[in-house]
Amino acid sequence: MVIPDDALVLALDQGSHASRAVLYDSSGSAVAEARQAVGTRREGNDVVGQDPEELLGTLRNAAIDVCESAVLRGRTVAAAGLATQRSTTLCWKRDDGEALTEALSWQDRRNHAWLARLEPHAALVRRITGLPLSAHYGASKLRWCLDHVPAASRAAAAGELAAGPLSSFLVSRLVEERPCVVDPANASRTLLYDPAALDWSDVLLGLFGLDRAILPACVSTRHDFGRLPVGARRIPLVICTGDQSAAAFAFGRPDPRTALVNLGTGAFVQCVVPEGVPLPDGLLRSVVYADSDETLHAFEGTVNGAGSALDWLRDRVALDVDRALAALPIERVPTEPPLFMNGVGGLGAPYWRPDFPTEFVGPGDDLAQLAAVLESIAFLLCDNLESLQRSAPVERIRIGGGLARSDYLCRTLAEASALAVERHGVTEATARGAAFMAAGCPESWRAERVERVFAPAGDAALEWRRRRWQAEMARRGAVVQALPANRLAPESPPPPVRP
Repeated sequence: MVIPDDALVLALDQGSHASRAVLYDSSGSAVAEARQAVGTRREGNDVVGQDPEELLGTLRNAAIDVCESAVLRGRTVAAAGLATQRSTTLCWKRDDGEALTEALSWQDRRNHAWLARLEPHAALVRRITGLPLSAHYGASKLRWCLDHVPAASRAAAAGELAAGPLSSFLVSRLVEERPCVVDPANASRTLLYDPAALDWSDVLLGLFGLDRAILPACVSTRHDFGRLPVGARRIPLVICTGDQSAAAFAFGRPDPRTALVNLGTGAFVQCVVPEGVPLPDGLLRSVVYADSDETLHAFEGTVNGAGSALDWLRDRVALDVDRALAALPIERVPTEPPLFMNGVGGLGAPYWRPDFPTEFVGPGDDLAQLAAVLESIAFLLCDNLESLQRSAPVERIRIGGGLARSDYLCRTLAEASALAVERHGVTEATARGAAFMAAGCPESWRAERVERVFAPAGDAALEWRRRRWQAEMARRGAVVQALPANRLAPESPPPPVRP
């Protein structure tokens, strides 16, 4: 695809906290953007849901806001790309798109007790998908909907049910053609998808007792999804992908020597790798991009408690966390921080402990507790980076996302990882990556300026805190998840596990 020089590209980013729309010109500069906040329903530690109509409505409104901005002045919006929360899952009616369930967030793990009965097949699941058996992913959420939401089970019995990633629901409602399709990045976060075949796995469908007929059809990342009506405009939607997969393209085609860290509600580290590189213990295999010509895979680590850990802290301290983040000294804090055992949302890669307790170890005032939370995010990212380095050595870290504005966090990550951390001017990495792909990955897009480099200089006090933190993690049973070499997955399909 060739985008005319005077045309614009629209990026749509539906995230946990907000729906965003950003217009980019032919040089890759953002020229207009709009954002609408979205709500989240939480019930205890396991239930996290969102209103799918709200997610859809705010995304539409954000698109209208940017496409009606003065910057357009008759210019063409040549293409659009959509990036969404991966692993967020729901059910809807195939004919009219009516949502039948709430959107079960990627943070939701309400069906983890049911999923535990599949533990004997965990090696099979990981062999096919590159993922651990976890309730954060879509399959157990779909199983929960069918077993506990009568409208979903009735629609399934009548042959009217569509179920799957949030991306598929949004596409089915956003574009005029109303397709029921799924891209590789979002499909690969369901525990039902075989990245080698780029299609649903019959073995995994049987394991979870799910019918292929309810799932969207698998298509490429770049696909003619249909025309997106925005006011009087009809914009071709040509890219659909997951948020982190889009973020990998925020600075151009991803470089295998660079670890990409995106800091939002969760924190994610990923690196594109060639075929055949062994998957490190505790990390995930992701499909970053796939079309008829190529498939790009990445190794990925995930930290559930990033922005969500700050939300957890906000509910417990009198401190204005947002102001304190900006004012926190880069080199030190007034008092020695405590250690923060960060199990917010469950302990993700490389440990995979959904029940890990969240608590401070040691005293500290509100500001010291904030520093401890930031340090825990950096320490968890470093644990993922150390696993990554065993199979895919990297030379630098490129950091983006809202929390990347924290100098304290960036410096801590550089010191703890012993790698230079490059912070660019891009904070909306997901939107820029989606737009770059929608524009056809043009070489004309300017390289984003490196705003600041945090180089490791050696901090003995921080290293001492990290060793203490690691010891406390181990004492609580946090060990890197490994699949023993002699745990071979069965060759014959396992029987479905029903409630």
